[in-house]
Amino acid sequence: MASEILMPGPVCLIENIEGKLVVNQEALKILSAFTQPLIVVAIVGLYRTGKSYLMNKLVGRNEGFSVGSSVQSHTKGIWMWCVPHPAEPNHTLVLLDTEGLGDVEKGDQKNDTQIFALAILLSSTFVYNTMNLIDQRAIDLLYYVIELSNHLSTVSPPDLDGVEDAADAVSFCPDLVWTLRDFYLSLEADGKHITADDYLENSLKLKEDTDENHQIFNLPRRCIQTFFARKKCFVFNSPTHRKKLAQLPTLHNDELDLDFVQQVEDFCSYILHHSKTKNLPGGIEVNGPCLESLVLTYVNAISSGNLPSMENTVLALAQIKNSTAVQKAIAHYDQQMGQKVQLPTENLQELLNLHRTSEKEAIEVFIKNSFKDVDQRFQKELETLLKGKQDDFRKQNLEASSDHCSALLQDIFGPLEEYVKQGIYLKPGGHRLFIQKREELKAKYYQEPRKGIQAEETLQNYLQSKESMSDGILYSDLVFTAKEKERKEAYLKAEAAKADTRMLEEFKRHNQQMMEERERQHQEHLRQMEINREQQLEEQQMAMERQLQEEAEKQLKRQQSEMRSLLNEFLQLSQAKS
Repeated sequence: MASEILMPGPVCLIENIEGKLVVNQEALKILSAFTQPLIVVAIVGLYRTGKSYLMNKLVGRNEGFSVGSSVQSHTKGIWMWCVPHPAEPNHTLVLLDTEGLGDVEKGDQKNDTQIFALAILLSSTFVYNTMNLIDQRAIDLLYYVIELSNHLSTVSPPDLDGVEDAADAVSFCPDLVWTLRDFYLSLEADGKHITADDYLENSLKLKEDTDENHQIFNLPRRCIQTFFARKKCFVFNSPTHRKKLAQLPTLHNDELDLDFVQQVEDFCSYILHHSKTKNLPGGIEVNGPCLESLVLTYVNAISSGNLPSMENTVLALAQIKNSTAVQKAIAHYDQQMGQKVQLPTENLQELLNLHRTSEKEAIEVFIKNSFKDVDQRFQKELETLLKGKQDDFRKQNLEASSDHCSALLQDIFGPLEEYVKQGIYLKPGGHRLFIQKREELKAKYYQEPRKGIQAEETLQNYLQSKESMSDGILYSDLVFTAKEKERKEAYLKAEAAKADTRMLEEFKRHNQQMMEERERQHQEHLRQMEINREQQLEEQQMAMERQLQEEAEKQLKRQQSEMRSLLNEFLQLSQAKS
């Protein structure tokens, strides 16, 4: 796997001499020569569980780290092997193989936890090698050592430039790779196939209620979930028949269980392609001299008896975790408010609703990331900070509303002020026109959206600041109106006089016309009387003529009748004589 080996084999970095950890100066000298960024992979687990075999496979070897087959532990202390990283150019792969835990010959659990803690602190990928399955004992052990590691990294930070905040120590926690050897369970849950990662996730899953027993159950799991940002699980079959395990380093792949061979290959591929560079808080990449300083710092802290009791360790871890949880909660609040809040808000309630939502989420983030905040000291601190954030937002909201409304008023009323300067309203009735225009602009201002809670106050302040302008227009209006009134009165008087003259002349003309009309009518009447008299005389004459004619006709008729009577008498006489 490695094209070039800078070290022909591993060397003991930290020796375990009669239960005391001692740094190997020659190994430190070798380590300090590596100036490239380091990717540090450490493995921890019970003795005689095949840890060294996996580490040898990472450098493509069957030998290197001591692999034993007897009941006696081979690896003592912590061994180091530095090789060029086969998948990451310009990086060095540092493998740390640790003394097996639970060695009955040693009988010192404290020494085990010290080595365990050092492996966590020094690595960027931490391999936890256990047998058969994930059980409560393995979880509790990992939890306890994490607490010790956190305390060590806090009370004894390395003297390195750029490390500013001890509470940020959790930022350089390694990734967790949990390896389960001789795994015999079926990867199933609820009748469905699951992956090894699912199995790990289910094993670390929290119980949701607040029962005290469940809180105890959740404590180590929450700690592991919080400490290891990235977690991976691999399961391994038994490599071969039990009788052949003693010859495991010399066996070829075709002599091993095929699934085991594939599982080892998958493990090595993941480690080489996904392990991250070892970093310190502040994003400092660790190289050989830096890792050397870490080794000395932590071993010296252990040697000086700086490993605390469980209770003090929990308190120290709680301090770190809860301080970080407060920072994460505040960061989440800031992010949410930054995304959701558009200042100025339409009203105060809108801002308060957004704050309450973000505050609730922030507290949820804190609770999720907090650890044993039994007296809620850190949550109360968070609530105080959030109250301060709320007050700041309210102040910013006021200022944003005021600034926005002032700019809006200038845009809307600016033309009106310009008209005033131009004297457009310096005329009779100008104040009424000014007020009318001002009311129109006020209505336009009210229609503008998202003015914020200072909308009315800013408007009233603006109008109050312009009262002198309004008063000036009113005064000018009164002066011009008075002059206009006088002018109109004079005009009306002149017009009235003209009207009187016109009326008199009209009266005279009308009177003359009436007199002339009367004279005309009188003459017409006389003429008509004359005509009537003449007609009357003519009618009388005609009547007399008709009467004379009638009398003549009557006389004629009498004469004719008398003639006919005489004639008849004559005839009768004539007849009588004959």
